[in-house]
Amino acid sequence: MTEPEDNRRQVLYWRLLARLFDAEEQAALESASVAVVEDIGLPSAVLDPNVAVDSVVQRHPELAAEFDGLMVPEAEDSRDKAAEVRRAALVSKVLLNVFAPAPPTVTAGQLSRWQADAGWLERALGCRPGELRGGRRGGAPTGLGGTGGGATPDLSTLLPAIGPELGGIEADLVKRMQLREVLADPALAAKLSPSMSLIEQLLRDKDNLSGVALANAKSLIRRYVDEIAEVLRTQVEKASTGKVDRSVPPKRVFRNLDLDRTIWKNLTNWSPDEERLYVDRLYYKQTAKKTTPQRLIAVVDQSGSMVDSMVNCAVLASIFAGLPKVDVHLIAYDTQALDLTPWVHDPFETLLRTNLGGGNDGMVAMALTQPKIAEPANTVVVWISDFYETRVEQLFESMAAIHRSGAKFIPVGSVTSAGRGSVNPWFRERFKDLGTPVISGHITKLVHELKTFLTS
Repeated sequence: MTEPEDNRRQVLYWRLLARLFDAEEQAALESASVAVVEDIGLPSAVLDPNVAVDSVVQRHPELAAEFDGLMVPEAEDSRDKAAEVRRAALVSKVLLNVFAPAPPTVTAGQLSRWQADAGWLERALGCRPGELRGGRRGGAPTGLGGTGGGATPDLSTLLPAIGPELGGIEADLVKRMQLREVLADPALAAKLSPSMSLIEQLLRDKDNLSGVALANAKSLIRRYVDEIAEVLRTQVEKASTGKVDRSVPPKRVFRNLDLDRTIWKNLTNWSPDEERLYVDRLYYKQTAKKTTPQRLIAVVDQSGSMVDSMVNCAVLASIFAGLPKVDVHLIAYDTQALDLTPWVHDPFETLLRTNLGGGNDGMVAMALTQPKIAEPANTVVVWISDFYETRVEQLFESMAAIHRSGAKFIPVGSVTSAGRGSVNPWFRERFKDLGTPVISGHITKLVHELKTFLTS
């Protein structure tokens, strides 16, 4: 016989499905869901898709902890059926707020609220806000569960689908918003939360903006760049120092004194009668780091849907440019190439000089890249593109020549604002044969590759 808790949970999920596919309320499911929610002691606002999760948590702070990790799996034998009903209500709240059909026109406030709700869904999945929608945050979430009945789904197989869907919804909401009108109103512009989809629209439309609208657009781009920089800088700094250089004598200052070694080396001078250790020699710790000058050349395809790569690479290049003895160059291209090296320390200025869109002709970028490779052994070339090129064989042969010269060549696949990647299969196979396989466009993998080269 079906237990009452199972019926309650099914009512909540049937109501969720009905509202996701039809904006009209089903009276029987609505009234039954209200009765369930009231009986388990949750506020009725968890059933209202017009109430943001932030608002619910603000009125009921104790629920914040329940939303965090809400959909992360638990052992089957640790489940409590009554608790599952409560969890079903909270899961339904997050999913309905995020995936309910969007209105034909979207305001800045509605976009901001949806972004906040999407952040709560990411937290429920064990991620950090913004992580699934475009890679602003790092992490490795691993699991989805607690939605009741049967085996727990494996989030490692679901996340690749969830992330692009969230990014796609966000991009669609941005397109439905009258962005120029919103930017022209400081009060409305202040409600916007920076996201990759929004930054893409701003970069594409920047030449059509002026006055207050342009100033607000620049402010949003600057905020988003700073957010990414804060995260990536932490990742880079974790392993940005070189090995200890034993050839450099240690500085004879107190902070470098190796007390343990000094005592050990002078033990033969111990006087039992006086109970005193006489020190003939002081020993100091080696602190000098071996930092070989390295040159990093980043080449970024700015055509089509390469916005994510352009933004991330501009920020990453500026971070590496701030490290000691790392010489960073940045080149962007479509059918023409632009050397952005003079602005590499300021990703904001770099992005304002990009011109998104157009075709692909990597040979124009190669013409700027090759003269920069003065010492191949100390040079890494990062080429970020989908590799759908005009002069295919000529470009690949030039890339292979860089690899053969002794320089480190890292091809990186493209990633759109929705998280979907696309790489020309012809190039993918030849890079694999060359021994330099295309790495994922995820920024954390690129950070790892660069840190390995620059600190080895």
